[in-house]
Amino acid sequence: MNALDRLTALDTSIWVDALVGPVQLARLIREDGVTGLTSNPTILDHALTGGEAYQVRAARYGHLLPARGLFEALVISDMQALADVLAPVYERTLGLDGYVSLEVPPELAYDADGTVASARELWAKLDRPNAMIKVPGTTAGIEATARLIAEGINVNVTLLFSLEAYASVVEAYISGLEARLRAGRPIDRVASVASFFVSRVDTAVDALLAERGHSELEGLAAVANARLAYALAQEEFRSERFAKLRAAGAHPQRLLWASTGTKDPRYSDVKYVDELAGPGVINTMPLATLAAVHDHGDPADRLTGSETAAQTTLDAVRAAGVDLDSVTHKLLEDGVARFAASMDDLLLNLENAALAA
Repeated sequence: MNALDRLTALDTSIWVDALVGPVQLARLIREDGVTGLTSNPTILDHALTGGEAYQVRAARYGHLLPARGLFEALVISDMQALADVLAPVYERTLGLDGYVSLEVPPELAYDADGTVASARELWAKLDRPNAMIKVPGTTAGIEATARLIAEGINVNVTLLFSLEAYASVVEAYISGLEARLRAGRPIDRVASVASFFVSRVDTAVDALLAERGHSELEGLAAVANARLAYALAQEEFRSERFAKLRAAGAHPQRLLWASTGTKDPRYSDVKYVDELAGPGVINTMPLATLAAVHDHGDPADRLTGSETAAQTTLDAVRAAGVDLDSVTHKLLEDGVARFAASMDDLLLNLENAALAA
C-alpha cells in the first residue's frame, strides 16, 4: 500500500481542497482514494479568474447576469457535476463521505439571519444530498449552524481555530439534531463537518515564540491544538447525550483538518497529514500536498491517546507568553477578511470578463 492507502486504512478520509474538473476528480477517487472536495472563495477566485475555460464562459454569459449571478451560475453547475461524480462514494459510505462544499458569501460572516437565508438558497440551487454549505465559525455562523442542521441542511463549519469555538460548534450540531428529532424529522442523513485550521496557527504562534526566544516550541502548537480538538470530539460524540441521537440514526460531526499545506519550508510538506492521521477524521489537502503524501507520507495513528502530551505542549506555549485566545481570535477575523477580499476580486474579475465580451 502507498501512503494514501495507509491513511485510508487508518479511517482518515482524504478530501481534496481544490476546484477540479469532473474527469480529474474521478481519477483522484479511483487512484488516490479521494472521497470528498472542499473549496473556499480564494480557491474559487484562482480557478474562475485564472482559467481560460471560465473566462470564456464568463464572456459568453456574463452580459445576461450581474457578477454575483454569473458566479453562482458557473460555480453551482460545476459543484453539481462534482457532486454527481462523488455520488457513488456517498451511497457506498451511507452518507459518511462523498461531499462537495460551497460557502455562503463571506460578507455574511457576522449575520446569522443572512447566513441562514443564503444557505437555504444555495442548498436549494445545488439540489444534491451530498452537498454541504460552508458557514464560518463566527458567533453568528455557529448560531446559523444549529438552525440549518434543524432544517436538514448539511453544514461544513469553517475557519475554526480555537477549542472554545469548536466546542460551540459541537453544541450547535447536537442541539440542531435534537430540535429536528423533536419535530419528528429524520436525522440519519443530516451531515456536518467542523473544519479545524492547522498550519495558520503555527505561522502565527511561531512568530510570537521567535520574538520571545522560545524556538524550541516552534512548529508544535497547531498539531497540539488540533489533537485537543480531537479529544473533545471523542468525549462529546461518545456521550450519553449523543447516544440517544445515534440510536435515531445520527452520525457524529467529523473533524476536518483544513489548511494542511505546510507554509514554513523548515517543516515537512506532509507534516499536517502525518501528524494528524487517525480514526474518524478527514484531511482536506491541496493537490500539491496530496501528491507529497502519495510520494513520501508516513501516516500512523498519532491522534489516539495524544491528549495529555498535547495539553502539556500548549501549556508550555502559554507559559512562554503566547496568548492563544488572542491568536485564534485574530486568525478568525483575518480569515473572514481574506475570504471577503477574494470574493470581491472574483466578482470584479468576472464583471470585467463579461464587459470584455
